[in-house]
Amino acid sequence: MFQFRYQAVRAVAAAAVLGAFIIGNPSLVKAGVAQAPAAKSVAPQEILAEAALSPATTESAPETAKPSPVEARIKELHNRLHITAAQQTQWNNLVQVMRDNAKAMMDLQKERSQDVKSMTAVDAVKSYAAVIEAHEAGMGKFVPAFQALYESMSNTQKKVADSMFRKGVRTAGAKAGNA
Repeated sequence: MFQFRYQAVRAVAAAAVLGAFIIGNPSLVKAGVAQAPAAKSVAPQEILAEAALSPATTESAPETAKPSPVEARIKELHNRLHITAAQQTQWNNLVQVMRDNAKAMMDLQKERSQDVKSMTAVDAVKSYAAVIEAHEAGMGKFVPAFQALYESMSNTQKKVADSMFRKGVRTAGAKAGNA
């Protein structure tokens, strides 16, 4: 795998990979998760309420409630990867990491939005650094949980996962090239 010498490069790489994972999913872009940090996003209470109501397989969400972006992504992954009963433990671990990461990011975004009017330029840059660090920490938790699930997958499931995640990387790369 890659080895980075500087913490800043590691953080940017982690943010790019996580961004590719989130931005590569059109339903998340439409839902507001992949917007710029200052843009309006889904309320933290909405994600937390739905995460509390939904089991790991996200089957009990009320029909009238719109699922949060993370819950929509969880459901999409479960459906497209055809998670088996034998993979349920690894799947549940991954889902918990995804929900915890989403909660951490929503908490950070809420804190940032409360402080935005009083931020100096230095505070804004530090706030952005905190977002990058949160992305890096989230990926640090996501990778082992996803790897455990991936290693339990059939070759067919791995091909689907490979395609899904490659698409996210290509999408992020194309956006970076147009910036």
